[in-house]
Amino acid sequence: MSQLRAVQVLGGGSAGSSAHVGSLAAGLVARGVRVTVCAPAALDRAYDFSAAGAHFAPVPRRSDPAAVAALRAACAGADVVHAHGLHAAVRAALALGGRRVPLVVTWHTRAHAEGARRRLLHLLERKAVRAAAVVLATSSDLVDRARGRGARDARLAPVSAPLPPLPAPPPADKLRAELGAVGRPLIVAVGSLVPHHGYGTLLEAAAAWRGLDPVPLLVVVGEGRERAALRRRITADDLPVELLGSRSDATAVLAAADVAVLPSRWESRSTVAQEVLRAGVPLIATAVGGTPELVGDAAVLVPYADAEALSGAVARLLGDPAERARLAADGPRQAARWPSEDDTVAQVLSLYDELVQPLGH
Repeated sequence: MSQLRAVQVLGGGSAGSSAHVGSLAAGLVARGVRVTVCAPAALDRAYDFSAAGAHFAPVPRRSDPAAVAALRAACAGADVVHAHGLHAAVRAALALGGRRVPLVVTWHTRAHAEGARRRLLHLLERKAVRAAAVVLATSSDLVDRARGRGARDARLAPVSAPLPPLPAPPPADKLRAELGAVGRPLIVAVGSLVPHHGYGTLLEAAAAWRGLDPVPLLVVVGEGRERAALRRRITADDLPVELLGSRSDATAVLAAADVAVLPSRWESRSTVAQEVLRAGVPLIATAVGGTPELVGDAAVLVPYADAEALSGAVARLLGDPAERARLAADGPRQAARWPSEDDTVAQVLSLYDELVQPLGH
């Protein structure tokens, strides 16, 4: 059997999908697969796909009309094309243009839109999943969504987020002092400041925490277009909240927390939740998307956009050291059950063999 040739297509998506492609490319190359990664040049500078042994083919971002032509050239001679994300899937389907080359699509995350943009998103989802021989969805609700959009074959594939080893954190007391959390509980949230991350609800919950003694401090690590609006609300309501912006030591800030919160409208397999559980920090998260599957019983789950439930869960957890200790111990045990990077590579390679063998390779 000739050497399998696999093309990985990225459209400039999330850090999680880019890191996954880097991990997948390295694992496939180690197993004898010839891998080409097609992505915007900036992603190769950030993730260095070539260092994993893959060939890198720069492809303009999705708004550039030259992207499909560049992809068509890169996919010449491929045995299988694997697109990561919906925009990448649609462009890959156009680039293949009727060739008898199986297209695999990994649906990593779910976009949110309203009005006309929502209808366009619906159409994009239909085009992407119907072009695929197989859709690999990272959570059960995405499997159902892909089937509802007309996917011929949709399967659950909870990919492993390639997380680096946790560095030795600085002394927690020093970091907490820097953050202003001496003698008071520290609550931490990490994520970009965008509406679907639920920070409006989180600030509403923080208003209720002012009745606790001592008053907890909430710090939010991340940057985004909602910063000004959140800052105005924090100031107007005199909330015990600090917006820290982007920080290179976000993992250390999480590790110093008494409680971490993830109030998102939707998550697939949140890398923040994974970091929190691996670090043994008690987590309160919304029961959305793939989060319940990911955390099991190792986190407290609350409804999305329910500030009363969120504030109540935080208050109860801060007042229950035994429950915090249980969650801190259960987090790493839950993390040990997640698929490893080797598991993910083996699953994908088995799928490639399944799709390519009928074509006579």
